[in-house]
Amino acid sequence: MKYVFLAVFFFSTAIHLYASLRKDTRMRNLTKPLILLSLLGFYVLAARSVSAAIVLALIFSWIGDVLLMPKGVKWFTAGGIAFMISHAFFVLGYWKDVDFHKIPVLLIVFLALFFAAAVAVIFSKLKPHLPKALFYPMFLYLLINGTMNCFAIFRCVSLPTAATLTTAIGAALFFVSDSSLFFVRFKKDSRLKTHFLVMLTYSIGEFLIVCGLL
Repeated sequence: MKYVFLAVFFFSTAIHLYASLRKDTRMRNLTKPLILLSLLGFYVLAARSVSAAIVLALIFSWIGDVLLMPKGVKWFTAGGIAFMISHAFFVLGYWKDVDFHKIPVLLIVFLALFFAAAVAVIFSKLKPHLPKALFYPMFLYLLINGTMNCFAIFRCVSLPTAATLTTAIGAALFFVSDSSLFFVRFKKDSRLKTHFLVMLTYSIGEFLIVCGLL
């Protein structure tokens, strides 16, 4: 049964990406809710020990997907809050595998500075295009995504395996996806004209996170 969910995940993702390229909003809205639901089903059936934190992270990612579908600042804000909660649960899911005695202080400082700088650069380009009310909430949101990435890397350093590296790569793609979404939504002269890159990096990112956790 888990492979049925996996097949649904790949099929719905492929159709959604095609619809994104075609700017087919109706097909995008039909397929988008299936992506995380099928991935959640796959995780629950495939995991030897199901983590409640990861289940909740995937559920809130799904809620975020659904809330981002309608247009409007209120829906965008609600979706962002759902994804913020999702990142917090991902951090909790990674936490149990992190041994802070193995994490060099210099690495912690470097990652904090790296993601802070990356977010600052991204928002320096976005600032002229963002509603003032959204600037700081979105800035905070992307920092929280960066924090989730830090813990994925801490987990990888604590347990250096292909699995933990896979999750860390997935987390990085999630960061790329969120950054791309901001440009697609708000920077009208952006080179990113469709949600294709947003959903490609998001879908692969979530899939790799789950695979690494399994």
